[in-house]
Amino acid sequence: MRWRVAVPAAAELGEGPVWDPATGTLLWVDVLGSRVHTLDPATGRRTVRTTDQHIGAVLPRAGGGLVLCLRDGVFLLDPDGTPRPLHRDPVPGRRANDAAVAPDGSLWAGTMRYDEAPGGGTLSRITGDGTVTTVLDDVTISNGIGWSPDGRRMYYVDTPTRRIDVLDHEAGRVGGRRPFAVVEEGAGYPDGLTVDAEGCVWLALWDGAAVRRYTPDGRLDRVVRLPVPLVTSCAFGGPDLTDLYVTTARVGLTAPHPLAGSLLVLPGAGRGLPQPAFAG
Repeated sequence: MRWRVAVPAAAELGEGPVWDPATGTLLWVDVLGSRVHTLDPATGRRTVRTTDQHIGAVLPRAGGGLVLCLRDGVFLLDPDGTPRPLHRDPVPGRRANDAAVAPDGSLWAGTMRYDEAPGGGTLSRITGDGTVTTVLDDVTISNGIGWSPDGRRMYYVDTPTRRIDVLDHEAGRVGGRRPFAVVEEGAGYPDGLTVDAEGCVWLALWDGAAVRRYTPDGRLDRVVRLPVPLVTSCAFGGPDLTDLYVTTARVGLTAPHPLAGSLLVLPGAGRGLPQPAFAG
């Protein structure tokens, strides 16, 4: 499978790609650079917006505009560019890290401590009216989140566990957490993920220079090697959701790398699932 550079960039910590079908654009963030990036693949037009805090994720809203997972909580960005808080939750030494929207339109947002202290992160569910429920309160680096095509399984990564876990999901509740797949020593660490239309889980490997695809029964069936060591997340985009976009990072690299921090794309990698917009 061939890759190409979609956007040559130097993001410190590129993360969280998501396709916005309403605008025909791909969104992603530079967490430590405090930037929201957009790309229109049809025209090549790009935009960059700077936020006043580190940003863990950006996602489309059903009524237009965006939802931003910032260091101090969740904020709404209206279509006219006006920001307003939905849920403030400032905790010294902690920031947002990765988020996804569930089939019911709720936002599932993760956090982690800057020092990566064990158990210092959370995973919360936030409804459109701002109601917050803590789903997991003892995680270290809350990362990839995704749902099976029927919405009955939720996949989740807490990076230091070296696992993708799967949980039973129904009506906004999860339970029965158990290992789905384990990343072996020396292959990197699990980071962001996405689920395709066949129910397979695509996983980005931090310090692993690759993305992997696992079948619904947890079997590894594809490894795509990439030219950047720090691969952070992936998402299907394009009008037919057939192109896999991959974010990368350069933070902490001891040797310069020409493509670190760029947005890559694997054209025709598969077919993704339409992603719901946040109901807020």
